[in-house]
Amino acid sequence: MKATRKKIALVFLFSVFAIGFSFSQKMALANENGKFGYINKEGTWVIEPQFKVAKNFSSECNLAEATINGDDWGFINRKGEWVIEPQFDKTKAFNSDIAVVLKDKQWFFINTKGEKILTNVNSDKIYDFKEGFSIIRQGDFVGFMNTSGDIVIEPKFTKVFNFINGYSKIREGDKWGLIDTKGNYFVKPEYDKISNVYNGNVIASKGETHGIIIEGKFQAISGAQKIWDFSVNKDYTYAKKDDLWGFIDNKGNWIVEPKYDKVRAFKNGLAPVAKNKKWGYINLKGEEIIPLKFKDAEIFSTDGLAPVKINKLWGFVNSKGDLVIEDKYAITAGGFSIFQKNNQKGFIDGLARVKDKKEWVYINTEGKVLNNKKYKHLEIFK
Repeated sequence: MKATRKKIALVFLFSVFAIGFSFSQKMALANENGKFGYINKEGTWVIEPQFKVAKNFSSECNLAEATINGDDWGFINRKGEWVIEPQFDKTKAFNSDIAVVLKDKQWFFINTKGEKILTNVNSDKIYDFKEGFSIIRQGDFVGFMNTSGDIVIEPKFTKVFNFINGYSKIREGDKWGLIDTKGNYFVKPEYDKISNVYNGNVIASKGETHGIIIEGKFQAISGAQKIWDFSVNKDYTYAKKDDLWGFIDNKGNWIVEPKYDKVRAFKNGLAPVAKNKKWGYINLKGEEIIPLKFKDAEIFSTDGLAPVKINKLWGFVNSKGDLVIEDKYAITAGGFSIFQKNNQKGFIDGLARVKDKKEWVYINTEGKVLNNKKYKHLEIFK
């Protein structure tokens, strides 16, 4: 009897775990026959296509914007159930468990229950939340409030951007700096341009002098015309000098002298580089590992494959330069693309979203189409 009860309990726990896993699993927005739904990584429908328009799920609260008729918007959960009934003219995605919605020509905040909140905010304009903060505007100056509606950084800046990785780009007068979430200066506003903080690294410029901020001090990179940020690789990035591109480390040292017409970031120890309109790959020593023979090339994914363009279409090569997936795909189209800033390009967790003629598919690292299905519209897994 005790053994039977124990078995039942284990089955129950496994069922609860499976339900929880199913509820939180990543899904991709897809369109079939003009209707939007969501597929899992096996390529089967988790939420059947039924929406005229839908959007990606918020990773933190697992809600997605959706509309049946194209006019009334609400929010669904990962089971496809309406958590907030369609009632808004427009919606924006949830962030920090708060969304901005439009109804009867008025923008306002709601919580994950659909309740109107933060109704007494002293701001001339409503802004989305990001990382627990929303911009507020009072006249010509901007600051930040928290999710309780409390002003935590007084509006004293002429411009601010949402917090990324715990820091916000701010402008005082005509100079740029960075602040933390308490309003303390991470970098004082004394630069003409400044990057976000990526992997602890900051790029900045004073007039035509470009450099890196190291331990709070600006270190100029001699002759640099432009420096890319460290959003892809924490140790290395690329820089332009004498109208050619090379690579520097996060201390400002040149590791690959500038001699290329175009370059992209290092990933898995290799970086795409181009000369005379031909692309290939080099290692951190500047050695040519994959010959410069492609019309275009993108960075490697953690799966060890990189997209390359041989003629008009794209395929994928391995780190030896072998074409392991035939060049028969497009990888960008319209207003959405797998090539967005800070998104892993090409393969993500063993799957790549590509366009096969006029339809979108997911392929695995062997080039096989996920569930042998094509879609009119397809997004990355969220």
